[in-house]
Amino acid sequence: MKINKKWIDEYVDNSLSSNELSDLITMAGLEVDSVEKVAGDFSNVIVAHVVECEDIPDTHLHKTKLDVGTGENVQVVCGAANCREGLKVAFAQVGAVLPGDFKIGKAKLRGVESFGMICSYKELGMAEESDGIIELPEDAPIGEDLRKYLNLEDETIEIELTSNRPDCLSVRGVAREVSVLLQKQFRELNVKPVNTVIADKVTCEIESFDDCPRYLCRVIKGVNQKATTPVWMTEKLRRCGIRSVSPIVDVTNYVMLELGQPLHSFDLDKIEQKIIVRRAKDGEKLKLLSEQEVTLKNDTLVIADSKGPLALAGIFGGFDSGINDNTVNVLLESAFFSPLAIKGRARAYGLNTDASHRFERGVDTEIQKRAIERATELLVEIAGGEVGPISTNQKSEVISDNEKVTLRRSRLDAILGKSIANDDVMQIFSRLGFEPQFIKGDKSQNDIFVVQAPSFRFDIAIEEDLVEEVARIYGYNNIENKSIENTLIMKDAHEANIDKRRIDDALVSLGYYEAITYSFTDPKVLSLVSKVQPLMLKDPISPEMSAMRTSLLAGLLQTAKYNLNRQQKRIRLFETGLRYIVDANAITGVAQDKMLCAIAVGDLEDESWSKKSNQVDFFDMKGDLEELISLSANSKAFEFRVTTQEYLHPGQGADIYKDGKYVGSVGMLHPKVQKELGIKQNVGVFEILYDALSTRNIPLYKEISKFPTNRRDFAFLVNKNIAASDLLKGIADVVGDKLVETRIFDIFENESLGENRSIALSVTIQDKDKTLDEAQIDECANSIINMAKDKFNATLRA
Repeated sequence: MKINKKWIDEYVDNSLSSNELSDLITMAGLEVDSVEKVAGDFSNVIVAHVVECEDIPDTHLHKTKLDVGTGENVQVVCGAANCREGLKVAFAQVGAVLPGDFKIGKAKLRGVESFGMICSYKELGMAEESDGIIELPEDAPIGEDLRKYLNLEDETIEIELTSNRPDCLSVRGVAREVSVLLQKQFRELNVKPVNTVIADKVTCEIESFDDCPRYLCRVIKGVNQKATTPVWMTEKLRRCGIRSVSPIVDVTNYVMLELGQPLHSFDLDKIEQKIIVRRAKDGEKLKLLSEQEVTLKNDTLVIADSKGPLALAGIFGGFDSGINDNTVNVLLESAFFSPLAIKGRARAYGLNTDASHRFERGVDTEIQKRAIERATELLVEIAGGEVGPISTNQKSEVISDNEKVTLRRSRLDAILGKSIANDDVMQIFSRLGFEPQFIKGDKSQNDIFVVQAPSFRFDIAIEEDLVEEVARIYGYNNIENKSIENTLIMKDAHEANIDKRRIDDALVSLGYYEAITYSFTDPKVLSLVSKVQPLMLKDPISPEMSAMRTSLLAGLLQTAKYNLNRQQKRIRLFETGLRYIVDANAITGVAQDKMLCAIAVGDLEDESWSKKSNQVDFFDMKGDLEELISLSANSKAFEFRVTTQEYLHPGQGADIYKDGKYVGSVGMLHPKVQKELGIKQNVGVFEILYDALSTRNIPLYKEISKFPTNRRDFAFLVNKNIAASDLLKGIADVVGDKLVETRIFDIFENESLGENRSIALSVTIQDKDKTLDEAQIDECANSIINMAKDKFNATLRA
């Protein structure tokens, strides 16, 4: 946002320099990026009148005679295409010094003497580029110093505003802040209703008042579009970074800068019947003022007539209804569009306009009528015309007043670390245009301020907003620095908790690298690995980042693919983060679960002459996960079952259960998912609730038994549908405390066994109090055999 110092001075009397003003507003939260002079350093440049202008043969040059107010004409050679007789120009006399210490002297061009130079805006340091020489108004006084005539002893101040302060996206808004900070009177702009002389009106229909609660328009007929915009207006526009175009466009831009309300002007003769504010229909076309044709989406608000769309509401005008040099009859628009209806729409069409910048952040809900009256007044003054009445369509109840906000005295003192007198606080709120009430408490710390913010300050919503207002207006520099006083309390360190770094270190030791991906991801990729309906963003950065992740796997898969496309053959990544699942029972309506996810793609180990290259498989991923599970010293609580996840390869995936509760999955990615992602290499993944790994069993002292262990081997013939883990669990239940270890050392399958397979395993037992005799060992072995037969219909092979 660019403003110029002298425009601010019109609203607030002050003796500050531009740099002092910049420091003042920066300390109040309006950060100033730069302060620049509105023109370069030059001297001896005056207003002159071109009394003669003739072409120099065989060149693009003109020989001119200038009246400089001395009674004697001066001959000057000029090469500008717009140089012509009767023009008032900026003339640098012999001896003048232009920006860059460029001195003007006598010269001879193509044999023609020249005594000075006719200047462009660029040559005087007033613009980056110029199409030709400066054309001054016809009433510019000949011989007057240009700096004095254009009032160039001024500076442009560029402010970097945060998104919560759209009220300062106007000169009036910044001046209002300055008046509050300086405790000076704010000279309000006096806008009077313009007398109507015609009855012509254009009716307006609004299909959704939530998108557009208020729409005003006015007919002005007989406008002279070829009139010249006065220099005071073009200079103010230039100093705020806007180029003068035509009276109608200049007036709408000027009012936007002055009051902060974007306006739009239509060529009335190109509008059919009425104005309709509605959502676009999918596939509708609109040719913009830039002559770019866009295909509209159904979430875009448009201004239309009975034939079709005329403009993107609050963003950009349409070419077919736009103002041009032949426009005579104008329809002025002043509306309040909901920020949610405009936000992100300009970016979706590759646009970024001053209007969308303001409407996305929000404009004053009560300024629309004042803005259209101000624009009417200026336009009629500059270009004439007959004014019609204002057509208004609005639903005031949709535009709710700002809620009252309460500030506790105790809270104010606690945050600021300083007690500011109640009278000073009330005065600050009053100067800001708030409507404060003071409620006395039984103690001073129980005093309360109740505040109603004005329509242009809709950023005031909570108690902390009021604390900030008091602090910045009182002055951060006036609040003394105090050392923080606090009592340090040792954080409880529970031995059962496993630190995140310990888990990270374990994964790093297995060859994984930690990754951090966005919480919002591509819904198409997410749908491949999660069937849970994600929470969709209303205003995403892009369609590929529009869904809140329900699985961390979506982000890691895209990261892995990115690396594969850059010739990485072996990828190991892990991430710890939140997933977001819509849950009506959650406090916020969204359950946020902390997850641990890992992905391995490509070769199992780095390429080496000593080993054969193998790609990662299911058992590699399961082994890595079991390494993490071992940190909990509670491996028995975990169980692997055949997976039900559709994104995992059939027969190469497992669901993980802890104490009978599902906590995650591990396995190889399904070939169909790999094909959709365009990944040819094997992809192993696991994702598990972080809380399932974050605690461990605290180790307890146990005396090592001094009695011998005894091992018995069994080979059971069981049905293929029976999981080996179930058999091992049955053995553990039967043997009880005597069990030291069970280990499967062979699995045999053959056509001769049919639907069965052979599982060979060893069982090691030990009694901590005595040596087991042969009878006790046989009793234990028989109980295992009987359990296998009764529970799993297994027969003993050996």
